[in-house]
Amino acid sequence: MKPTIAILTDFGARDPSVGVMKGVMRTICPAAEFIDLSHEIAAQNLRQAAFTLLTGWRWFPPGTVFLVVVDPGVGSERRPLAVAAGGMLFVAPDNGVLSWTLAELQQEHAVAAENAAWHLDAASHTFHGRDVFAPLAAHLACGRTLDDLGPTITELQCLPDPVLQGQPGALTAEVLQIDHFGNLVTSLGNLCWTGADKLGLEPRFGAAAQCVLPADSLCISSGNHAFKGVRRTYSAVAPGEAVAYIGSCGFLEVAVNRGNAANSFGIQVGDRIEVTWPCSNL
Repeated sequence: MKPTIAILTDFGARDPSVGVMKGVMRTICPAAEFIDLSHEIAAQNLRQAAFTLLTGWRWFPPGTVFLVVVDPGVGSERRPLAVAAGGMLFVAPDNGVLSWTLAELQQEHAVAAENAAWHLDAASHTFHGRDVFAPLAAHLACGRTLDDLGPTITELQCLPDPVLQGQPGALTAEVLQIDHFGNLVTSLGNLCWTGADKLGLEPRFGAAAQCVLPADSLCISSGNHAFKGVRRTYSAVAPGEAVAYIGSCGFLEVAVNRGNAANSFGIQVGDRIEVTWPCSNL
């Protein structure tokens, strides 16, 4: 199998940055195949990048090298990382962007990838994606070991966990992401259907406890907007109506069927979502 490098950046598609990184990697590792996880992360948005990686890595073949370049501290003293975890390899700046994924996978080995022999010569101060991280990913894809790249480390930078708090009959989450369709993706997950009207919760974040939730009688609210029940799909409600459902990655999401929930409700990333039961106020 050809080595796979999956790339996640905030570079967008207008500038040549992603193409240049692929050119560098193909020069070092001609057999590498590239998959673009996303290049539409909001500029310097580490939380969005961390969540995108968390919900995306598991769908890739074992041995994939994930190259994550969302790097507000480019040129500073932050370290370049290379990490083995869950049968995958990760290359990124040490700024917390890997932390939510590594918390789930439990990292096996991490190095400060500071050995300049595996960077481009005369690395710039402003484009480490090209000069540092892309070469590291390519060398790993072509068989270099982590120990070749730098010394072992045990302490990595971590992002704070998203909000998820629980108490009897109530959960408080936050909107972690608004997707292309305006759907509100919350921090409440892992959720799965355990029966016709029951949801099992094994929380990924925060202080909420594992529990079983009554799907039909949950009240989901944010600000002045509230509605009852969790459905299995968008079409469970009429076009233009709001619906809560379990998204494809196991997180509670809110949408408007054939509409845009973020625009309809004026809700933004970081806003609180309250989930309560029973739903006696509706």
